[in-house]
Amino acid sequence: MKGLSIIICSLLFSVVLLVACGGQKKTAATENEGKAQQQTQAEQLEQRLKSLLEKGYMAGHEDAPFYGIDWEWQYGRSDVKDVVGDYPAVMGFDLGGLELGDRKNLDSVPFGQIREQLLAHVKRGGVVTMSWHPRNPVTTSPDGGRSGQAWPEGTAWDTTRVVKHILPGGSHHELFKGWMAKIGDFIETLKDEDGQPVPVIFRPWHENNGSWFWWGQKCCTDEEFHGLWNMLQDYLRDERGFDNLLWSYSPNLDGQWTEERFLQRYPGNDRVTLIGEDAYQWGTEEDFVRMVTADLDFLSGFAKKNGKLLALTECGLKNMTDPTWWTRVLMPVMDKYPVSYFLLWRNYSKEFFGPAPGLECAKDYLKLYEAANSLFLKDIQ
Repeated sequence: MKGLSIIICSLLFSVVLLVACGGQKKTAATENEGKAQQQTQAEQLEQRLKSLLEKGYMAGHEDAPFYGIDWEWQYGRSDVKDVVGDYPAVMGFDLGGLELGDRKNLDSVPFGQIREQLLAHVKRGGVVTMSWHPRNPVTTSPDGGRSGQAWPEGTAWDTTRVVKHILPGGSHHELFKGWMAKIGDFIETLKDEDGQPVPVIFRPWHENNGSWFWWGQKCCTDEEFHGLWNMLQDYLRDERGFDNLLWSYSPNLDGQWTEERFLQRYPGNDRVTLIGEDAYQWGTEEDFVRMVTADLDFLSGFAKKNGKLLALTECGLKNMTDPTWWTRVLMPVMDKYPVSYFLLWRNYSKEFFGPAPGLECAKDYLKLYEAANSLFLKDIQ
């Protein structure tokens, strides 16, 4: 009987121990799930982008699902997919024109289509980014692009000084508040089938170290630029509560960054998650490689020191005059740095920056696709 009692007690102790351990595992799993649920959509996207860096850099393309060199509005199609059999991992979209209530953006893409395709790419596991080329609030007519103003009057490229007029207290501040509200109303609709906001990389006021946009270096003071950035971010992030936006600061290719110069317009670590650069080869290959290497040397160090992501938020060679440019020029530079993604600008009938069937550069892009460290949609799903 004594031996039987010992056996029974031992069995009971084992059962209690198993239940306790199982409870501990369940508690740990529950805590991990709770932490994930506590993160915002933007924070979850940030963690995802950081983890994907271990695999390589994502390929991106602007306006990929809407049109290509010789087609438009064919659902499910993209030039990149036609060449390699897979979508780009990142798709870019632009909101220019939305501020005036236009039905289509500045590149004639209906905003309804932008919403639909953006959500479709997120659903299939892709990453999306939005830029904004707002018209000049002071010089544009109320009808915007439909008014017949001579280019560049009234557009984002109209460098009439305007920023000081749209900041609080300025003559056009109330007008611009209405523009910001329209952007917010559109972002409000970017929700999945369960009604949850989807994560979006948002990069306003890009290429601000150049002077071809009304928010550029020579078009407003550093103080005015900071006021512009903060006004938009405070409205969307704090007033409207959009915690699904991952904010990207993306100046243009410079070639001579110093920390002092970079910080003159940098919004601050509490306002930026991803540091980007728009880097096109407009001149010689040698100048491009020298400048983008110098910039990525600086930006990668700055990003690492400040815990930020790094990307080529726009890039390309217009009309691919060098059909081996991607693997011979761009990739050898990106391979040296922790680049999250590179986004080629759009393809359309008059110019192109990405691949398409029948183009000589398609063979080179296929080589890029086959590289172990280039990531397309199927690689990140």
